[in-house]
Amino acid sequence: MNALLMTDLEGITGVDSIDMIFDRGEGYKRATENLMGDVNAAAAGLFDAGVKEVFVVDGHGGGDNFIPGLLDPRVTWLKSGWEDAIRDGLVDLYGEIGLHAMAGAPNAFLDHTQNSREWFEYRINGRPSGELAQGAGFAGAFGVPTLLVTGDIAVCEEARYLLGDIAVAAVKRAVGRNRAISLPEGEARELIRKAAGRAPELVGKIRPLRIGTPMELTFTFQRTDYCENHQNGLNERIGPRTLRKRVEKIREYADFMP
Repeated sequence: MNALLMTDLEGITGVDSIDMIFDRGEGYKRATENLMGDVNAAAAGLFDAGVKEVFVVDGHGGGDNFIPGLLDPRVTWLKSGWEDAIRDGLVDLYGEIGLHAMAGAPNAFLDHTQNSREWFEYRINGRPSGELAQGAGFAGAFGVPTLLVTGDIAVCEEARYLLGDIAVAAVKRAVGRNRAISLPEGEARELIRKAAGRAPELVGKIRPLRIGTPMELTFTFQRTDYCENHQNGLNERIGPRTLRKRVEKIREYADFMP
């Protein structure tokens, strides 16, 4: 059995202020160190549960957040080709480490979908959705279940609502949108390790997220010019700030974008 973990930064242990995400100073450095700690904890839980290979993808921003020397050497860091790993049947389960809740989620730390400045609301087949639904929907299109999510309480609740009784580790809670209170690192990593250890047991019990096709996506932006900037031949403008896109068959992660 193999697993693929997608990472983000907002939901990582100890990331408790918006400054740690956007200001690449000492706070960001601590955030990336904690990112590696959370990834290693998840990988350890998966290996302990008998997973043979763990692939990991740096999914935050431009993907330059990993500290190579701190990554568990047993883990395979996919710098490209992660979609092929899922499409080609190399992965049995998918997980999200350090994820955040969708834009507009209540009581969530740094809630957003893709771009917090530009995107206001995102819907898949009429249902308000976020980055969790994108990743789980892509993996699910190829029969891979999403069985592990770590982050704040809000995204763990979102995961359970969307996917069922999957393995989750809530390592922090929001105090307003831009601040959070995190568990101590040791306690958080133990939660992550235990959740990851449970995930392989759910293979065959929790179904992959199968999004009905043709899939209809609607993107509502904060401003009309942001809407204009994303308008192209793949989508239709249906309002001053809203685009609609129809996807006949899910083939790649980009299918979930404007």
